[in-house]
Amino acid sequence: MDPINEIELEDCPVCRGAGYIEDEQGWCMYACCLNCGTETAHVSYKTPEERLEAARQAAYLWNIGKVIHNGMCD
Repeated sequence: MDPINEIELEDCPVCRGAGYIEDEQGWCMYACCLNCGTETAHVSYKTPEERLEAARQAAYLWNIGKVIHNGMCD
């Protein structure tokens, strides 16, 4: 099991939807809302060892509400 799945995310700070940590094709991690599309900045990594730390940083940004929202929400 991927340890990234163990990282706890708060509900979306915009719509209260479920958050998810996304790995963008092996170069960065970010947290996003499955409902409204709100997301954090992309946190880059270069090695497999840095991957988990990048996910933790993205989760931290999400959990403190430092997100980007495009203004559209259901």
